Amino acid sequence: MTIRVVLADDQALLRSAFRVLVDSEPDMNVVGEASDGAEALAVLRGQEADVVLMDIRMPGMDGLAATRAISADPALSHVRVVILTTFEADEYVVRSLRAGASGFLGKGAEPGELLSAIRVAAAGEALLSPAATKGLIATFLAQEGPDDPGGPRHRATELAVLTDREREVLVLVAGGLSNTEIAGQLSVSPLTVKTHINRTMSKLGARDRAQLVMTAYETGLVRPRSE
Repeated sequence: MTIRVVLADDQALLRSAFRVLVDSEPDMNVVGEASDGAEALAVLRGQEADVVLMDIRMPGMDGLAATRAISADPALSHVRVVILTTFEADEYVVRSLRAGASGFLGKGAEPGELLSAIRVAAAGEALLSPAATKGLIATFLAQEGPDDPGGPRHRATELAVLTDREREVLVLVAGGLSNTEIAGQLSVSPLTVKTHINRTMSKLGARDRAQLVMTAYETGLVRPRSE
């Protein structure tokens, strides 16, 4: 299956470079380009796509606003967003994932990393750079007080819909483990793990594993190591 990619960046030269890179791969091709978030939404609503490489800072509607709009549109529920930025700060990572992004990648990444990010996001099987992103999420959430309206104490009830096994799987997903690694820990098949993850995403309204990791931290199911 060919992965259909949309490029959203206000720098035409950078989009051209990304297009050459993506189109050089036999399993993916660029199906559209946009110079801002609003244009990206228009492209996605008129062209079938699987993954958007989204710049976080663009004039008009920025990448975060566009990502939130994509996540809120049922017609675009299959589209995965990979945020690209030169601003690799903890806050941007968390804001990107909260907006509905499937991953976060610095523009200084190697070509192979970018192509891998597209494939991983399209497959929805793993969070991009799980250990690093998990650490950034933990660090940022550790700064939030327990009495914050969106803090763990207030969101923990969201997990009541999960079975004990689904909670166990969610903890391991938040730890950055793959389906195969989780299967080994729980002595079940990878297919069984995939089923548990799909059910957990459905119950929690999560688009992908990135959103599951956010939920695990935000509900307090998984605690930052600094605590």
